[in-house]
Amino acid sequence: MNFKDKLQKAQKTNNSSLIVGLDIDADKIPLHLKKNDNEPLFTFLEQIINATKEHVCAYKPNIAFFEALGFYGLELLEEILAIIPEHIPVILDVKRGDIGNTAKKYAIAAFDELKVDAVTLAPYMGSDSIIPFLEYKDKYSFVLVLTSNKSSQELEMLKTEKGTYLFQETASLVNKWNSEYHNCGAVMGATNPDHFGLVENDLNDSLILVPGIGTQGGKVSDILTKERKNKKNYLFNVSRDIIYASNGEDFATIATEKAIFYKNEINQYL
Repeated sequence: MNFKDKLQKAQKTNNSSLIVGLDIDADKIPLHLKKNDNEPLFTFLEQIINATKEHVCAYKPNIAFFEALGFYGLELLEEILAIIPEHIPVILDVKRGDIGNTAKKYAIAAFDELKVDAVTLAPYMGSDSIIPFLEYKDKYSFVLVLTSNKSSQELEMLKTEKGTYLFQETASLVNKWNSEYHNCGAVMGATNPDHFGLVENDLNDSLILVPGIGTQGGKVSDILTKERKNKKNYLFNVSRDIIYASNGEDFATIATEKAIFYKNEINQYL
């Protein structure tokens, strides 16, 4: 089953367009786990997955949080990937972007070794850094177009000679890649809602991953406006505001409540 089919099945089963980000941070997990559990990070993520698996359309582990733990972190990532329910797709947040020969190796690592369903990619180096991922027809790639961080304006909001923003040119490339490979989407940060309309036509046939909801201040209502086209293509990621909503013994219960809240909020505007 390819990524889009798997995603649509999960969306239908759980009535959800919510993605939960699995950004593991030892400093933020509940103290009682660190005191009483031999594998506190694994136990924490296992309980978060069990608490939210009926309310998500995908999970998005950010590889940086696992790599920061060294070899143990990579082992932990493999263990977590193994317990995510098979019918729920995994988007590995890696933001890779390198020359073609290197990009091929990154693609092998993500798709052949870790066997995830999708990745995030940085497009700064152009087609050479993207196409090796797109050649995996059953997988999916989300290209950074306009991100939610404040300093994104330093590059993504630069004006070109044509009078367009650089992120608009990136969206145009996503359109080109998706037209050829049919498995290329975009990352559009929820903290930039006024700019979504500028690239809507280019991204009309792409899935759009929207981070920045919750802790970063983005709002679903600002993205899924009445005028928005193809609302079903929008997938909303929430990480910290779900998995670290509580650092007490009730953390899993609170995570469930938060996931239901965001799922229902998204559905309200869909």
